Amino acid sequence: MRLPLFIANRYLLAKKSHNLINIITWISILGISVGSFALIVVLSAFNGLEKVISEMNNSLTPDLQISAVKGKTIDLTTFPLGQLKDIQGVDYVIPTITEDALFRANDKQHIGQVKGVGVEYQEIERLNEITHGDDGLLLSDGEYDFAVPGMGVAWYLGINAYNPYAMVRVYVPKRGNASQMSLENSFNSDVLTVRSVFATEQEQDEKLVLVPFNWLSELLEYENKASNVELFTAANADINKIKKEVKAVIGEDFAVKNQQEQQETLYRIMRSEKWAVYVILTFILILATFNVVGSLSMLMIDKRKDTEILKSMGADKRLIQKIFMNEGLLISVAGGIIGLLLGIILVLLQQQFGFAMSWMPIRCF
Repeated sequence: MRLPLFIANRYLLAKKSHNLINIITWISILGISVGSFALIVVLSAFNGLEKVISEMNNSLTPDLQISAVKGKTIDLTTFPLGQLKDIQGVDYVIPTITEDALFRANDKQHIGQVKGVGVEYQEIERLNEITHGDDGLLLSDGEYDFAVPGMGVAWYLGINAYNPYAMVRVYVPKRGNASQMSLENSFNSDVLTVRSVFATEQEQDEKLVLVPFNWLSELLEYENKASNVELFTAANADINKIKKEVKAVIGEDFAVKNQQEQQETLYRIMRSEKWAVYVILTFILILATFNVVGSLSMLMIDKRKDTEILKSMGADKRLIQKIFMNEGLLISVAGGIIGLLLGIILVLLQQQFGFAMSWMPIRCF
């Protein structure tokens, strides 16, 4: 061990002549420990929160979404649906229609979005996992069509999915120059029974209602047209590879977005929040290291006799500086290691036992 580091280590562990210096040294170590501990715990919490929010949003978000670069709709008569289905790793290719709508039920009304989807939605496991009702995600039983509102929409409209008589009326704008003077002349409307509701992220829950694609296509007077085409892939599929193959098939007239690109604003906000917290905690940690300067100043005064003895033995000024620089380094490293170990232990305990449960309330219907 080098001489400056050896002496600095002895100074750190040895009892000082003034007890106040011991207290200041340990306060410095404690300050750095708390800062590094907070940095580990808070960033871990943000990573976990990001994962939870992503899972909540992505459960209803397709793995890939295709939309027209120009215009609002996709012509299904010319769109290569069959070629997309043949791509390895693609399980479902589902045309969808999304439109603003007015919902009415139980003398209540709510404005949101209606989304027409294929009956293949009923077969997708992750969509059934977020659905509440006796029949799972039920859009059609072959004879009747059904609506599947988000929990927020169901709450606003007073809909109980377990009530066999629960229904919702959907109003969508008429195409062309419809009269603006009356609801009947300005909107097309129809009624669907509700047998299930879905629960994901609050924003989607409070605005979205899923309905069968053909039902909404007739209501909107669309013919062989869709707003988007959604692709659901296999569990271990390479999304980036599939995205490149999809682009090669559909050409430049269509845009392809993965889950993060579909929710770009949300992910940008989460990344910005994480970096902001990281910068703030790092700044606090830097401030905590200023305690080390005070500790070293007191130690230099306490060890003045020792430094004079070292000088008389041939130690130069540079050696004395290295001793106290190493002392400061040891204090910082000791505090950082203690904080990191405590933070890692707490995070591992949380992962194993989950004692800090989610505080978010769950609404039941």
